[in-house]
Amino acid sequence: MDIRQTMELRLRERLAPTLLEIADESHKHVGHAGASAGGHFSCVIVAAAFRGRSALERHRAVYDALGDLLRHGIHALALETFDPEEWQKRGGTLP
Repeated sequence: MDIRQTMELRLRERLAPTLLEIADESHKHVGHAGASAGGHFSCVIVAAAFRGRSALERHRAVYDALGDLLRHGIHALALETFDPEEWQKRGGTLP
């Protein structure tokens, strides 16, 4: 199982998102000073678990779910976190 699949599994288990998009953006960072050849990801996560929580609390929940991957495997992680109502107000659709 690769790192992206492991991220998806952990986030689905811990946050039960209604929408989860994980993009590996490592190819955009190859050759940058201090950047490794991999480990750059962006995530859009829509989950009822985020309802009533601040952005900081949401990000901490994601970091907790990913645990050791943040030390070994994930070099950079961009997060967009929404509850389902926020997502729909932005014009997003849910499966």
